[in-house]
Amino acid sequence: MDIYDVSFFLSTMWVGPFWFAMLVYPEHDITERAMRGPWFFLGPILIWFVVTASDPEGLVELASDSMDPSNAMSGLATLLGTRAGAAAAWAHMVAGDIFVTRWMWKRCIDRGAERWITAATVFFGVMLMPVGVALHVALVRDGAD
Repeated sequence: MDIYDVSFFLSTMWVGPFWFAMLVYPEHDITERAMRGPWFFLGPILIWFVVTASDPEGLVELASDSMDPSNAMSGLATLLGTRAGAAAAWAHMVAGDIFVTRWMWKRCIDRGAERWITAATVFFGVMLMPVGVALHVALVRDGAD
């Protein structure tokens, strides 16, 4: 097991308890306190920095490839095709997923959304973000439901 395996595991496991709390205990005081600060997404962000620092050449190459629009996609594909690039991308995605899921959860709570709506948007917010956002936009309205 190397740093990339560990970073993949840690970034996934970091968000798990926060996601589970929003999913299973959305209105509990402990969930509300846990989701109040930056801790829910801070772990994957720090992991992203560690992984990126472990292979800074990849980021430099990506930046130089991005200067030429016709080469940007191939540079990104090359970076993502490495263990460092895949691990960094995963930490980035996990951080984004839990950040947006937290926003959807909070919006559901503030608007008094039905329990099944909160559960569906929180579940898909982490599992399939575009589906979670689409459900949230379609089902959660301003004012009481």
